[in-house]
Amino acid sequence: MHLDINRTYLLLGSNLGDRELYLERAIQLISEKVGVVIARSSIYETEPWGNTNQPGFLNLALGVDTRLLPFELLQAVLEIEKMLGRIRHEKWGSRLIDIDIILYGDDIIIVDDQLQIPHAEMQNRKFVLEPLAEIAPNLVHPVFRKTITEILTTLTDTLSVSKR
Repeated sequence: MHLDINRTYLLLGSNLGDRELYLERAIQLISEKVGVVIARSSIYETEPWGNTNQPGFLNLALGVDTRLLPFELLQAVLEIEKMLGRIRHEKWGSRLIDIDIILYGDDIIIVDDQLQIPHAEMQNRKFVLEPLAEIAPNLVHPVFRKTITEILTTLTDTLSVSKR
């Protein structure tokens, strides 16, 4: 059976160890296990969100063409995190690598205990929207029906997010 190719947008983050190395290794594994990386944002230095008593993050956004279905994609990114040594201790805690599925396909909306697409908090987080706007400024959020750039212009998040 031939599965359609879907464009997915991922956000990668790291705030422990050699942060750039973890991002690079994650991108390599994503290209091997998920699909073709067609867009990659700059790296952004970001203040921690949620739990602020931790080191700053490096974040970047990827556009990936994948044949994986959404829940297969979730399993693949969780496996990549595990391969790179991620251990989930606490919500919003420090991490070697974090890979979040931000959007999948053009109009896919999934609300499930294990997976929410679009990412439930993306519209509130500058560290997601800044790198995403760099690679897909005219991408339309399937719930709000606004482009990433439009959402970013009305954002109230004041955390520091700066391109490296």
